[in-house]
Amino acid sequence: MMTEAALEKENKEIAQQYKKLLRISYQTLSNDDKKLIRQAFDIAVDTHKGQRRKSGEAYIFHPIAVAKIVASEIGLDATCIAAALLHDVVEDTEYTLEDIENQFGKTVAKIVDGLTKISSLKKDKDVSLQAENFRKMLLTLNDDVRVIIIKIADRLHNMQTMDSMRSDKQEKIASETLYIYAPLAHRIGLYNIKNELEDLGLKYTEPDVYNEILQKIRESKEQQDQYIGEFTEVIRDSLDKENIDYTIKGRPKSIYSIHRKMKNQNISFDEVYDKFAVRIIYSTNPSNEKFLAWKIYSIVTDHFRPNPTRLRDWISSPKSTGYEALHITVMGPKGRWVEVQIRSERMNEIAEKGYAAHYRYKEGNHEDGLEEWVNKLQEALENPDINAVDFVEQFKLNLYSKEIFVFTPQGDLKSLPKGATPMDFAFSIHTEVGLKTRGARVNGKLVPLSTELNSGDQVEIITSEKAKPNSNWLDYATTARARAKIKSSLKEEKKSIAEEGKAILTRKLKAQKIAFNEKTLNELVVFFKLKTSQDLFYRVGVGTIDNPKLKEYAASRSNALVSFFKSKIRKPNVSEDLEKDEITAKYDQLVFGRAEEVLDYKLANCCNPIPGDSVFGFVTVSEGIKVHKKDCPNSIQLQSNFAYRIIQAKWKDSTQEEFKAVIKLTGIDNLGLVNDVTKEISNNMNVNMKNINFDSTDGVFTGRITVIVKNNTILKKLMEHLKKINGIDKVARE
Repeated sequence: MMTEAALEKENKEIAQQYKKLLRISYQTLSNDDKKLIRQAFDIAVDTHKGQRRKSGEAYIFHPIAVAKIVASEIGLDATCIAAALLHDVVEDTEYTLEDIENQFGKTVAKIVDGLTKISSLKKDKDVSLQAENFRKMLLTLNDDVRVIIIKIADRLHNMQTMDSMRSDKQEKIASETLYIYAPLAHRIGLYNIKNELEDLGLKYTEPDVYNEILQKIRESKEQQDQYIGEFTEVIRDSLDKENIDYTIKGRPKSIYSIHRKMKNQNISFDEVYDKFAVRIIYSTNPSNEKFLAWKIYSIVTDHFRPNPTRLRDWISSPKSTGYEALHITVMGPKGRWVEVQIRSERMNEIAEKGYAAHYRYKEGNHEDGLEEWVNKLQEALENPDINAVDFVEQFKLNLYSKEIFVFTPQGDLKSLPKGATPMDFAFSIHTEVGLKTRGARVNGKLVPLSTELNSGDQVEIITSEKAKPNSNWLDYATTARARAKIKSSLKEEKKSIAEEGKAILTRKLKAQKIAFNEKTLNELVVFFKLKTSQDLFYRVGVGTIDNPKLKEYAASRSNALVSFFKSKIRKPNVSEDLEKDEITAKYDQLVFGRAEEVLDYKLANCCNPIPGDSVFGFVTVSEGIKVHKKDCPNSIQLQSNFAYRIIQAKWKDSTQEEFKAVIKLTGIDNLGLVNDVTKEISNNMNVNMKNINFDSTDGVFTGRITVIVKNNTILKKLMEHLKKINGIDKVARE
């Protein structure tokens, strides 16, 4: 038990922390705001009375600390400060949501409800459940983005006070932080918090690495300060002459980013050349802001030679987080590259506070700004069918990706993630444009849809009413939005082909005098070694299961014994091969990367993936590529700590596989023959022409056409149709 003196001291400290909270608020608080915060504070103190954290301190210090982060570091308003103070009240005490709504109104109650939902998600070791929880958490964005922002503040304080926890719990929470919360903070534009979350994540996942780099940064601090002093001295006179009101300070790079650079480039701490950046922050009025940034740029580059490939102009084109600045890398004293960041005071506030600052400077409603931001994040949440682990992976990729800026034909500017293709651009304009994409021009030239776009490209999408997505499109698209829309469209197409297949199958079974019922369907699914009746209908629809195969089924049904002898005695070799082929008919090959290369691999023992599972490749140090299921228990740890060693992998579905075939035609040349041939091919289902070559000599016509087909049945059907064209004599496959 605590002594009375210690309790009194603690109460004094609580009161002091409350006063500090009001003092450090970034927003100007009115009397009503202060009243609201006081009310929330009193209820939080009362309801958490007697509760203590693992470290032994009173629990109330945690909600106050979260509210302080929300108030000063993120800069949110009184409503959010009150919600932060109350964020654990419903979960930990008798106090209900109704009580909060009655006392504080709907908005605060809605935010607290969202935070309670996130906290009550089951923290499961199973990665697929954990991913599903992240997904549910992100879905609270639909309700109110402030839920996520306060959750990030809550996570930051938990990370700052994790020392008294068990080490396995520390590692689990730290991995989760690196996996989802740091990328979210990055995407919201909370760069300071993102850096702190990453550093603390590293501190608990790789403590030795963290402590070693921290020690080295401390040792080199004096040198660094001296170097910044020398750098500043050179440009100070020129800046003073121009009467610019500025401050210059050095900012060390985060421990996590130094570690990432050492790992990615395989270099030592001393070889990392940009361990710190020089930041020039100037004050100005809005009309002069851009002009002054470029003036400071010209003064710095007068004294130090810039690296022309390292200019980053986020003043003309701000990042989608609202970040604005000029970044230049110059050759500083002693032949060392130095990154110089030029920002106005307004830009600096946006860089540190993110959206709260961005919309404080904008005229109009703060809420509208947050609304605009939610809409930008919405696209990754649009498709409920996507696997949860894929969803989190894709979301994470989109959160962290660097940005490029491309122009529409009308000259509008679009922001896309680095690595985006014309396919991504098409879907970013509109879903309908994406789904009808036929081709693309970049800077006036026709390019493949898989071309990687660069900043400054002007992109025009060519659409066609007849165009529709095919499975290759998933290889061209990189953004979550485009991939989700393509998958959803392919699913719909598969459904419609399956419906067509169902009608065909009904007719064909009727011809064989077999009843179309559930028993027959189950037998067919088993006979063709499939998983569902949908698979069966789809294969009938695309022609993989044709008349001869259905006759085999009918024979097996009417005379199983004869069928057995036929397959086992007359053609033993063929049947064994067939059996083997049918087992791997659906998923017969594992391929890696976007280029779908065939590489040597081993299947991981921890999750034993089998053909058809969602998988990824992990490049091990001594055993080559190990293939893991996406919902393997080790997945999150591998993805969090070794993302650079992960490679895409997938089992190829043979019904989706497309093959090249060359058809040779000969006949008597007549007017319109070429038109008839190409028309026939275009009208045929699932057939694309890749190459075409026609020649006519003395009235005799010869042609070679390379077509892309899904299977032999479709090719045969096409050849039959071509033979019927007037003037065609022979049709053969080369």
